[in-house]
Parts: sequence; structure tokens; C-alpha cells
Amino acid sequence: MLLIFLDGVGVGEDDPRRNPFLSARLPTFEALLGGVPTLARPAVSGGFAGRVGHAAGVDATLGVEGTPQSGTGQASLLTGRNGAAEFGRHFGPWIPTALRPAVRDANLLVRARDDGHRVAFANAWPRGWTIETAGRRVAGPPLAALGAGVLDRHVEHLVSGEALASEIVSDPWIHTLGPPDLPRPTPECAGRILGRVATPGGVTLFAHFATDTVGHARDLAAGAAQLERVDTFLAGVLAALPPAHPIVIISDHGNLEDVTTGHTRNPALGIVVGGAAPGGEERARRAASALRSLTDLPDVVLGLLD
Repeated sequence: MLLIFLDGVGVGEDDPRRNPFLSARLPTFEALLGGVPTLARPAVSGGFAGRVGHAAGVDATLGVEGTPQSGTGQASLLTGRNGAAEFGRHFGPWIPTALRPAVRDANLLVRARDDGHRVAFANAWPRGWTIETAGRRVAGPPLAALGAGVLDRHVEHLVSGEALASEIVSDPWIHTLGPPDLPRPTPECAGRILGRVATPGGVTLFAHFATDTVGHARDLAAGAAQLERVDTFLAGVLAALPPAHPIVIISDHGNLEDVTTGHTRNPALGIVVGGAAPGGEERARRAASALRSLTDLPDVVLGLLD
């Protein structure tokens, strides 16, 4: 199965002045889900290209006061443990030091690997990245990949079309890390690359962080443009991925869905896409129903694999 993490995307109000989901052109999301999820209608479903998608609002507050943050939210998603409660508060943007061992050693990729499944991290990442070299800037997905032994795609894999930059397009990587002659795939082509990377089976994780970055800009047009990039990217994924391959799209907290504020206590966006295999639609529906909290993600992922 394919797991796509989108940082900072929640389910927002039915207000196009605040929520860029309602001003953006999102043909893939709308066809796949039968509409855009909102707080008034968080659970939507539809069909696209032989697949059925189910959306759900996922609790990111975890019973803890304050505004959900990426560090404890990602820890909760990846381990199934209540990171905010264990740490004593919501914390971000980086994984707090006390939670790093669990995220590295007891995450869903490690669990899937130990159950005999192939696991992969589709992001290209700077060679030599470790907790020590990263300092305080430790995000959950690469730490989970490091623990599972799959933080193994680097700049040469961008060149060969076997990995993606976290921004989907490669320009930010080029400007930050180089070299300047790296391929520059369109969002749709990048989606096709991810579809091919994920094809061999098991669990493939791809993490996209720019949705949260754009959300902090509080710019409706920029938010809509970012969602349109993700929508086109998803169209490429669906075109390249085998029809029976399930997909889970998940976020860690709200932000981008309301450009009038920063992080929100809104439900995080969760989507389960069922494959065309017999029973795929029903399995996707059940998985979306089970995805009530960030801590439910590992069991949902492993359940779809079984």
C-alpha cells in the first residue's frame, strides 16, 4: 500500500474566503471523494479511475489542551502512541527528544518490516542524515525510515527517477542542495514516479511538508495553488499505480484549511482509497471508519496489508 503524508492539512469550514479547498480547482480530489470534505460534511466518498475514496476527519487534539503541532502529531501517527499526552503537551515542529527513540524504533514501517512486508521511503534525503547530524531539526518520516533501514534514496535516485523531493517538484532541492542540472518533473510526472516506486508492494511512505509551510503564509491564493499541485500529483499517482493498490493520505494537524489563522484544532485530513481488487471498496470504507484519531494510523495501515 502507499502512504502519503501531507503536513498541516485539516478539514475546514465551508467558507471559500478562508478555506482554499473551496477556491482551488481539485478535479482529482473531487472525483475521488465525491466532493471536498468540510466540517459540515467531513466524511465524503466517491470514485475515480476504478477506485473508491473515503475521507474522514481525524482527531489531532488527542485529548490534550492547546493547538496540535507537527512533532507530537507525527510521533502519534507513526507509533500509534499519544505523543502529546506522553510529552505533556503539543510540541513542534520537530519530534521532541523524549519521543525520538519510539519514532525511530517502534514506528509503523518497522512493524510492517518485522511482519515480513517490504517497506520503502520514497523521498530523496541528504546522504548521511542522522539524529546527530540533524540536531533539533528531526521530522518524523525520515526518522521512521532511518529506524526501518530505508533512508536510502539520495540525489542519484532523483536523477534516475527512483525518488522524489519532498516538495514534489525538485526546484527547492536544487536551490538548496544542488546540483542545478537535476531533472525537474512536473507534479503529474512526480506522481507517476511515486506510483512506479510503490508498485512492488508492501508499504511505501512519501512525505510532503510544503502544505504546512504554505499554510503559515496565510495566503488564500498560495494555499489554493499548493492544493492544486497536490491534486495534479495525485492524478499522476493514480495513473501509474496498479488499480488494486490501496492508498492512505493522512495529515498531522490542521493549518492550510484556514488561511486566517495558523495551526487549528480542526480534524486532520484522512483519506483511504480502495483498490479495484475484490473487496477493495469495503476494506477502504472500513479503514476510513477506523481512522478516528492520529493514533489509529499504524493499525489501519497494517490492517490494509493483511
